Amino acid sequence: MLTISQLAAYAGVTVRAVRHYHHIGLLPEPERDRSGYRTYDAAAVVRLIRIRTLADAGVPLARVQELLDAGPEEFAGGVQEIDKDLRAEIRRLQDTRRRLARLAAGEHLALPRSVVDYLDRLRGLGVGGRYIELERDAWIMIAAQVPDLIDSVIAKKHEELDDPDMVRLYGFFTGEPDWTAGDPRIVEIADILERLMIRAVQAGEVGDDGFDDQFVALMDSTMTESAPGAELVLAILKERGWSGWTRIERVPADRLDTGPPPPKGDALT
Repeated sequence: MLTISQLAAYAGVTVRAVRHYHHIGLLPEPERDRSGYRTYDAAAVVRLIRIRTLADAGVPLARVQELLDAGPEEFAGGVQEIDKDLRAEIRRLQDTRRRLARLAAGEHLALPRSVVDYLDRLRGLGVGGRYIELERDAWIMIAAQVPDLIDSVIAKKHEELDDPDMVRLYGFFTGEPDWTAGDPRIVEIADILERLMIRAVQAGEVGDDGFDDQFVALMDSTMTESAPGAELVLAILKERGWSGWTRIERVPADRLDTGPPPPKGDALT
């Protein structure tokens, strides 16, 4: 007869594991002998080894009892079912790992796939990390405000990237700019933005954006506080009669007759 320590050693488990199997009913707990000790026989060793083998193979302890008591056909069927469950769990864990890997980049947190793809396209244009982070944070807020519209909004943004003026505009953000008053690029950016705004007005794309005034004000302040030169650009546009950044508030009629926009696809010089 064996003590609990000897039983555990024969089966290759710990005494703590044996006690746990007693507690959950997998391994019958023998009565104490006249000396007050619990002793185990060979049958207990065999059962414990079978328990350990099933557990090591990945069988959940909740199902070990079922397999221990099953006949050959039931055992085979039970193993197949457990294997199916394990494969499903593996797929779930692999998907979790992929999501964690994406979260490590900081963009998939609170952002749909369409926005992440758009940010990747901006990277492909050479847009610098500082501006990418600014756009990312803005899109996080927008996606939270209009989750049902975000994919269509991003689809429109992709169309805009086919416009040479838009590509030229993003070209100013390939580094980590720190522009000041008098920098000629400020005026050029204002010129490009005005052309884009004029086209949007002419195409009837200016109107209800689904955002409340407070959110628009938040987006505007985020841009002016984070983007170098934004206030200078806004000042130029204001002098020309425009008002608004996230949402165009005032359109100067005399600025709309500025000639047709350049054809899409023209090479930039």
